Amino acid sequence: MPIVDAQIHIWTGHKPTNVNHRQVENFTAADVLKEMDEGGVNAALIHPPGWDPNSNALAVEAAKQHPNRLAILGNFPLDKPESKTAIDRIKGQPGMLGLRFALLQPHQQTWLTDGSLDWLWPAAERAGMPVALLGAGLFQAVDQIAQRHRGLKLIIDHFGRPDKTWSNLPDLVAAAKHPNVALKATGAPSYSSEAYPYRDIHGHIRKLYDAYGPERLFWGTDITRMPCSWKQCVTMFTEELPWLSAKDKDLIMGRAVCNWLGWKI
Repeated sequence: MPIVDAQIHIWTGHKPTNVNHRQVENFTAADVLKEMDEGGVNAALIHPPGWDPNSNALAVEAAKQHPNRLAILGNFPLDKPESKTAIDRIKGQPGMLGLRFALLQPHQQTWLTDGSLDWLWPAAERAGMPVALLGAGLFQAVDQIAQRHRGLKLIIDHFGRPDKTWSNLPDLVAAAKHPNVALKATGAPSYSSEAYPYRDIHGHIRKLYDAYGPERLFWGTDITRMPCSWKQCVTMFTEELPWLSAKDKDLIMGRAVCNWLGWKI
């Protein structure tokens, strides 16, 4: 069974601005591969973080050196004059399998719903570049984008960043009606109020499994902000969710995200 993490970050020379991440200046490809080996993780998708302005180039170099272990969901500024041709520039770079935009800054709060990004969706659809998203108005936006651009694969990040009561669960389930929408089950331990194996969120994950199925549910960690080891992030799914069949685990733990993104490893 391939174990493929649907989200990690690597960076150099900058401490994360998000204090929930490890406050270290460097977390390199060598660092992450060492931890992956220790945790039994075969491959991972790099999401270049905003706190390192060189993070896209760093990710490309890592994917070039380790093509069977590291690939990328890249990004670029969305409010620059050159933004509208950026997809053409980054498509085809080593390991670049899609895009990911976390629109969490104050000036980005309306971008998903006010038409600012109406140019992005057809461009990504034409380029065959799946897009992972987070941000205000996420579910309203995903519903509209998925209907208008049925050839565009969308991924909801991090369970949509649930609050303590998982009040977004009905919206997450509803989004599954679109066959071109998938869900990253990434960072699960951080959304639990309990210790390992985080049983208080198992029921939520079951509802999302029932909605999306194993082909559109992608395990992962965002490891540098997890309260536990990589191994425990793995075994929470492979050992603590008895309703997952062997085939389900094979898909959720890696094969499904590779199929969605076209990553042949």
